[in-house]
Formats: sequence, structure tokens, C-alpha cells
Amino acid sequence: MPRHPKPLPPPALLPDDVVSELLAGTHRRPHDILGAHAAHDGTTRGVVVRALPIGASAMWALFDDGEAYELTALRGGLWQGFVPDTRPPRRYRLRAQFEDGSVVEAEDPYRFEPTLGAMDLHLFGEGSHLRLWQMLGAHPRTVDGVAGTAFAVWAPNARGVSVIGDFNGWNGHVHPMRRLNDGGVWELFLPGVAEGARYKFEIRPLAGPVRVKTDPMGRFMEQQPGNASIVTRHAGYAWGDDAWMAAREERDPTREPMLVYEVHLGSWRRVPDEGNRPLTYREIAPLLAEHCTRLGFTHVELMPVLEHPYGASWGYQVSGYFAPTSRYGTPDDFRFLVDTLHQAGIGVLLDWVPAHFPKDDFALRRFDGTACYEHEDPRLAEHPEWGTLIFNYGRNEVRNFLLANALYWIEEFHLDGLRVDAVASMLYLDYGREAGQWMRNRLGGRENLDAVSFLRQLNYTVRSRHPGVSMIAEESTTWPRVTHPIVEGGLGFTFKWNMGWMHDTLDYFRVDPLFRSGNHDRLTFAMMYEYSERFVNPLSHDEVVHLKKSLLDKMPGDAWRKFANLRAMLAYAISRPGKTLLFMGAELGTWREWNHEASLEWHLLDDPAHAGLFAFLEAMGALYRAHPCFWRRDHEPAGFAWVDVADREQSVVSFVRRDGEDHAVIVLNLTPVPRAGYRIGAPAGGAYRIALSSDDSRFGGSGFAVTDRVLTEDMPYHGFEQSMLLTLPPLSALVLLPEPGTSESPATLEAAADVPAGIEVAVPAAELAVQELGRTRRRPRRHGKAFAQDEEAALVDRLVKPTKAGKAAKSAKGAKAAKRVKVTKPDTPEKPAKRPDTPAKRAKVEKPTKSTKPRKAPKPPMPEGEA
Repeated sequence: MPRHPKPLPPPALLPDDVVSELLAGTHRRPHDILGAHAAHDGTTRGVVVRALPIGASAMWALFDDGEAYELTALRGGLWQGFVPDTRPPRRYRLRAQFEDGSVVEAEDPYRFEPTLGAMDLHLFGEGSHLRLWQMLGAHPRTVDGVAGTAFAVWAPNARGVSVIGDFNGWNGHVHPMRRLNDGGVWELFLPGVAEGARYKFEIRPLAGPVRVKTDPMGRFMEQQPGNASIVTRHAGYAWGDDAWMAAREERDPTREPMLVYEVHLGSWRRVPDEGNRPLTYREIAPLLAEHCTRLGFTHVELMPVLEHPYGASWGYQVSGYFAPTSRYGTPDDFRFLVDTLHQAGIGVLLDWVPAHFPKDDFALRRFDGTACYEHEDPRLAEHPEWGTLIFNYGRNEVRNFLLANALYWIEEFHLDGLRVDAVASMLYLDYGREAGQWMRNRLGGRENLDAVSFLRQLNYTVRSRHPGVSMIAEESTTWPRVTHPIVEGGLGFTFKWNMGWMHDTLDYFRVDPLFRSGNHDRLTFAMMYEYSERFVNPLSHDEVVHLKKSLLDKMPGDAWRKFANLRAMLAYAISRPGKTLLFMGAELGTWREWNHEASLEWHLLDDPAHAGLFAFLEAMGALYRAHPCFWRRDHEPAGFAWVDVADREQSVVSFVRRDGEDHAVIVLNLTPVPRAGYRIGAPAGGAYRIALSSDDSRFGGSGFAVTDRVLTEDMPYHGFEQSMLLTLPPLSALVLLPEPGTSESPATLEAAADVPAGIEVAVPAAELAVQELGRTRRRPRRHGKAFAQDEEAALVDRLVKPTKAGKAAKSAKGAKAAKRVKVTKPDTPEKPAKRPDTPAKRAKVEKPTKSTKPRKAPKPPMPEGEA
């Protein structure tokens, strides 16, 4: 039989409409045209080579065998040459000569295969690519023996995307990218582009002008006005914290000490001799490690780290989610800071902002001309008071972006925890909005079900991959079960900031001691809901800005009383249940509010009063770390008991902290009146020593004479079998530790251990009832599948609408505990302060103060049987 001739390849000449589309930058697959392709010139088979070197006067294709073929200029700067009797692929380079006589020779980027595979694209599309930063962005690598950088970006509704940078004159017609799939991932490998190159993406939207955007996955960025991303290597830093990282995997953060030092990197310490510049990451590392070690801090919480456009801020309007801010150095410099702190035994937490992003046009806003990262509907897309945009938590790619970002900081920078900012704004659809500015969810409520689902997915993923890492929610409302397990209807956070305790405590200590008896409950009320969540007690950056005064200046009275009050408040904060966070400057007793343009007032340590406060925190921190009774059972009722909470007339409170037989007694005298012969119940019989008195003269106190050693008496008092007589100095805190041989009776320990560890007292039990999920279900293969929207909606429905089983299920212990504890109504969520978007306005307000107009709390569900 005669053999059929093989069909000819496509003709070398291109249709005019294809050329026009390519030159306009809107051809979705430029690799199908540019580069080397099988073709024919009418009679002869061969290869056609096409290139886009804009502005060249002559072009050649140089093949590895030494052959050189001259290309012909077509319209619009497109060059083409036909090489007969050959087949692709053949390795070649391009040589371009320009009118000034210069000659450039380079690899053709359009001869390389895609650098992303089908599995990467599939996982991203379903929202479960846990190492997304290795897929998207800019990655220096070697392909087919050629060094360069692979670029990839998600722009689902773009007509065309180009890479622009200092390597192509920022010309968007030189390097158009190819669209790899229907999901909108664009890719291009550029030979010769090395680390340090600046780049952006030029995007042609479906409608409207061309948009020039910084890479959402960029790992290093230049500062304004350029805001370009900078190509940086993926890894290469030589870590020295192996011992720390190995031990972290075995830790339970809830049963470890946590005394956190919150640091704003740009204003912690500056260099006056060099224009008052802030320290770099590498400069601050040894100083911060030594400072925290000296004061007994176990962790630092760093801000602002994620790249942001406005320097005079906390950094909560993020423009570069994968980039440590270049204000203080490179990504490896930031790794050096974390590494140094780890080697000093200090954990590192990061302020992280998945709640919203700014409207700066170079960043995420309408990235491809449409709402990619935000909602299209402004009722779901915007914070009307903050002037920012909300992530679309229901979109797989957006959830993946945020989920991978959290893992990026934990895995690539060895961070030990994320403090998640503004969680309340994520949970409520009507947060900060008036009627008509928001829309109900698909169940008819005001809960953001997509955000709830995302937060659960986030916490589940982090907990399963890094069990020693802490996830901390800044959540200012009474949303139930923030730190409870996901299978029990919780959000799955490790800790929650106790905003109610913070406001109540500061309000109490602001009051003149003469009137504190009428405000006694403000000091003690937090224990009514202490075990509803696992709390961090913050005295944070929010409380020392915008005319709120410094902590020291909030205290009433003259200078001596201010210092005495502050020492007593800090002793109370550190010794009570819950982890503790202090914003920088508290240890110095600064008089002024935080100032982004100035260093902390380190010169204050030359003054005896300020040096005394510093010495007190040093002693308190050492005491805290040395005694597990202050932290091991923070979140168990058995770890705390009031000795006396009822002496409101004299403003004295006393309590005991326990860890089995290890215990401490803390007594606070919160008036300037010394009290001799003050009797309190003693948890154990024997002798106690005063381990710390905030009134000690070395701390700047009055040095009021107290007995260093106290013997107990067999006189029942405050419900204890023994008691002891103390001398209480004015405005002071005493910490008493039992001497060897002094231990609590078995009956006392048994009674303490009998207290249920999970009683709910912040809101009625019926509001928290959640039907437990079945335990026999298979674990999904990918994290994304575990949080499918239909399943999540049913789970939230059970959370906000209690089940019959939840209402009926009250254990004997729970009923007994309910009798002992007064059940209170939920606190009201607070309305955030306005966060203007424009840089001029950001200087005034950049983060919600959470202390302004209250907003309505979630309505408790109606009991069954009521209409």
C-alpha cells in the first residue's frame, strides 16, 4: 500500500490577528509563537525562530553546532527566521545588535518548558498547596543547564501578564508570560535574571488601563516610592538553633512559661549619631537577646515585620505578606535575629494580619483589574471605618494564600507562634458597619462562615504540622470557644488575648486609691470567666498611643505613687493565671506615649526610680521563670485559688498559685496605707519567706519594714486550717514562697484538684453547647478537604444554634461548679477606631484601639419551645 505523506507543520507566517494579539501583550500562550517551532515555508520543513527584542536593528539565532541564522524584522518589533531541514528542539541563543552598535547575546526565554507541574496547579486550585511560596513568586534556579529566575503569578481574569524589571527596561512588551491553566496561573522562566534583580508584574485587565503590581508572593521588597519586589534565593541561611527546634516539637505551649516582650523594631533602639536611624535586624539581635534574658522574658513578639507601605505604624496594613520589611535588612538578616533569640532561649512570635489589606494600588487591591483577593461586593469587601479591604475567605486560592503564608513564617523563619490580629473583624459580617452596610450569611446570621472555616483550617493545619507552635487570637468579643478544639466546635487557637482583663485592670489602677473600694470588682471580675478560654493577659501597644498615656502616666498620684502602682500592677499581671505580654518601655517606666520616630528613653535608667522599676521586673521575671506554680497550670482551676477576694474596704486581695505541692501566695495592698498585723489564710502549715516585695527600697519603694520570714498559726481563716499575720507595705505586692517542709495538706490538694478544669463561666452553658463530631470519620488526605463549606456550615450552625443534646448534657461536676460561680452576661464587642487608608491619615490612626463605642454582642439563642 502506498504510504500517506506526513502532514506539513504549520506555516512559518503568522496570521495578522495573532501577531496583533502578541504585540498587544494579550496572547495567553506566547510560547506557542515565540521560540523555536516546527514549521514550513511552503515547500520545506524546518524550524521557525521568533523573538521580541524591542529596539534591535539586527537579530541572529546561534545554535550549539555553531550555525547562525539571521532573523528578519516583522511589524511591531517581532523578529522571525526560518531554519530549513531541522527539527526542534535545538538549543540556541539569541544575538541582538542595536543602533548604537552594542550587541547583546542571551538565552531565549521562550525555548524552555514550564517550571510548574500539573500537581502544583491542581493543589493551588483546590486551596491545599501548603508550600505555595515554592510555586508562585520569583525563584532563582537552573533549567536545562541555564541559570535564571522562574516567575509565576495568579491573575485569573487578566487578558495578559508580563514580567517587567530592571533587566528589560521595565517594558511590558518584552517578556509576556504564558497562562498555564484555566485557574489563571501565569509563568515564565527568564535566563540570566539573578538574585537582587527588581521586578513587578504588568497586568492587562479585561477592561481599563494596564496595572503594574508588586508580586503578592515576593520575598523581598524595596521601599517607597519604587515598591518593587526583589529576586531573592529561597534558602541558604545556616541555622544554629537545631536544639531549640527539636525541643519545640515536644513542647506544650499551654504548660510552659510565657512572659512576652512586645517589640516595635523601628523604635526600640536607634542610632543618634547616624541620623537617628533604627537598628538593623543583625544589630538588634544580640542586644534584644541580652535584654530579654536579663528581664526573664521567655518570648518576644515582633512588629512590624511583614512589609508595609507606611513606616509610622504598627504595620497592620500589609503590602508584602511574604517579605520581611527591608527597612531593617534582608530576609537572611531577619533569620539571623530569630536564630540569635532562639540560641539565647527566647521564643519568637509574629504579629500576623489575615483580616484585611490596604487599598494601595501597587499591592493586592483589584490585582488583575477584578476582585481577586477581596470580594466584589463592597458589603463583604471593605472595612468602611478602616479604609481597608477584607480577604475573600470563601475563595480557595485566597485561603491557600493565607494558609501558606502562615506556614511560610513558621517554617522558613522558625517562628514559634503567630498572634493573629483583628480576629473579631473576621468573625462578624457587621463588624464596624451600620445597618445597610452588611449582608447576612447563608444561614441568616451575622457570622462570617467562610472566615470561621478558614480559621479552623488554619489552626488545624498549624497544630498538625507544628504542635509546639502557638496560635494566638486577638479577639475582643465573646465569641465562644476560641481556644477550644475544633471537634468540639471551637476555633482551635492556642491562646486568646484577654481584652476584658486588660481594660478592667487598667481602669482599676487609674482610679485614685481613695475610691478603689467601689471599683473592687474590676480587679477580680476576670476570674469569673478565666477558664472559658486559655488567655494571654496583654498590656500591649494599643494602650500607650493616641493620647492614652504611657503605663506609668496612667497611674494616679505623685511620681512615687505612680511607680508604686505600676510595680503592683505588673506583679499582679505576671503572677495571676494566664500568660502575660508587656509592650516595650514598661520596664523603663517611660513617661511619654510610643513615638515611632524616636528610640525608647534608655537614659531614664540613670534615674533611681526608673532603675528601680527595671530591677523589680528583673526580679519578678526570674521568680516567674523559676517556679512552675506561676505557669504550668495557668488554664486549670486547680492552679489558682483566692485566699481573700472580699476585702474591698481596704483594697487588699490575696490568692494562691499552685502546681501540685509547689505553690506561692500573692498579696496585693492597693492603697498607700501600710497595714500591720494583717491576717490571711495560709494554704500550708509551717513557714513562708517573702520572696519579693514590690516596696523594697532597691526597687524604688518605701522600704517599709516587713518580716522576711512568717510562721503560720493553727488558726482557721479564709477557709484554710492555718493562717498568718503579715505586714503589708503601702501600694505593694508581696510574693510568699513556702520554706522546705511547708506543704499543703492532702485534703487541701485534693479539694483543689477536684475543681473541674473546663467549666464555662463567661456565658451561659446553653450558648456554648456543641454536639461533638463523630470520631470514626477518616482523616482527609489534604487539609483543604477537611474544611469543605457545606460541612463547615453545619458545624457553625451547631455552634450558634445549640442542639437538644447540648442543652440536656450537664454533668454533675458542671452543675456543682455552676453553683459556685456566678454566671455573667456576655461582654459586648467593641467598635474599632477608624483606620484611614491614605498615608496622610494613617499617621493619626493606623490600628483599632478597641476601647471606643461598643457594638452589640451576639444574641444568645432562644431556648427551645419559645417562639
